Amino acid sequence: MIEPVHPDQLRVSDPERAAVQERLRRAVGAGQLDLHEFDTRVQAVWAARTRGDLARVTRDLPEPPPAAPPPPPLDRWFSDDDAGTAMRVLAVVWASIAAVNLLVWGLVSVTNDDVYPWWIWLSVPGGALLVLYVVGIGRPRR
Repeated sequence: MIEPVHPDQLRVSDPERAAVQERLRRAVGAGQLDLHEFDTRVQAVWAARTRGDLARVTRDLPEPPPAAPPPPPLDRWFSDDDAGTAMRVLAVVWASIAAVNLLVWGLVSVTNDDVYPWWIWLSVPGGALLVLYVVGIGRPRR
């Protein structure tokens, strides 16, 4: 009759070795190992033949701290409310500048005969704001 194999005597696979190497890498990141000790232990991991050999490599290491949570998605940083507020602020700034320019142009054109309509160049940023609004930036979703 064949005797059962003790779990520490079971052979290990490359994915198991890679998992232990990843645990060692996290231990380096947490400051539990220095690079020289990491290198020595990784060599032992890839030379290991049994699960007992792998367990000896990490026996003195505490459980690594949990991984940092992933950053929140961008749509949480820039909500529709934020885009709408930014669009309103930009529109008010543009309208104020356009009004001042149109007023100054009107005053200058009353006192002079031939005045270039420089205020028309303000239609470029105004058009850009309009395109953004039409595309949907700054508008509330329905």
